[in-house]
Amino acid sequence: MKKLGLILLSLVFLAHTSCSKDNGESSSELRVDKRGNLLGTGDSANDILSNTNFDKLQIEIAYVKGFRPTFQAMANFNDFLRAHTFKEEIDIIYTELTSPNEESLTLEEIVDLEQENRTAYNKDRTLAIYIYFADSPADGDEEEEGLVTLGAVYRNTSMVLHGITIRRLAAQSTFISDGDVEGATLNHDFGHLFGLVNLGTEALSDHEDSDAENHCNVNGCLMRAELQFSLSGKSILDPKKSAYAANLNPACVLSGATVMGLLQPSKTERSVEIPGLGSACVEDIQGNGAR
Repeated sequence: MKKLGLILLSLVFLAHTSCSKDNGESSSELRVDKRGNLLGTGDSANDILSNTNFDKLQIEIAYVKGFRPTFQAMANFNDFLRAHTFKEEIDIIYTELTSPNEESLTLEEIVDLEQENRTAYNKDRTLAIYIYFADSPADGDEEEEGLVTLGAVYRNTSMVLHGITIRRLAAQSTFISDGDVEGATLNHDFGHLFGLVNLGTEALSDHEDSDAENHCNVNGCLMRAELQFSLSGKSILDPKKSAYAANLNPACVLSGATVMGLLQPSKTERSVEIPGLGSACVEDIQGNGAR
């Protein structure tokens, strides 16, 4: 009888050990590997453009309630991606978030919000991108002076757009809509995720702006960041100086003045046209796996 009791006790111990091991494996499987999404801007350019390592894009649009991007902007953005990448499968998911209730946001705060809210990360053959549409302006904006920030890229798969600032800026123009400004900002910032200019994708010709690092000097190119004038007439020499007073250095801070300069009225003057990539930028990304 004593021997039988020892056998039963041993079986219980083994069962407990087995369950503990199984639970440990399950926990391990649930862990998300985020390392591939914590690199520098442009580091995943080839992965985005080509199908060598990833053949699917999953784009998470995380937006504060009331600031979901327009259909117009997202349609334009989707066309932009399909025109330049080999990704045939592009899955866009929308995540509605509550407001952080901040008067303005530093880049450190934006990174913290991403850590709390992001759900899409690289997995198998799927490359994940995170784009946050904020209801707060960038820290350091001088709205009364007309010096405002619309968006920024700060990692290889991370971007932020300041939805409230986009709407305020678009409202000051008769011809430019929210969708126009959103579309131009999305495409320009994603151009940096493509590695433009000299930001993970090698420039095959001399077209990097000597006064604006990682931007193009070709007239009419989406990636141009020449000296522009804001709506108030104030000039912006360096967009990086006008926003994000934190200790993080974004690869590009896109100013309102730059976008308004990029958006030129069409010939009918009833709408505006978002510029595309210039030939020099297209050649660069084609050299790094683009369509």
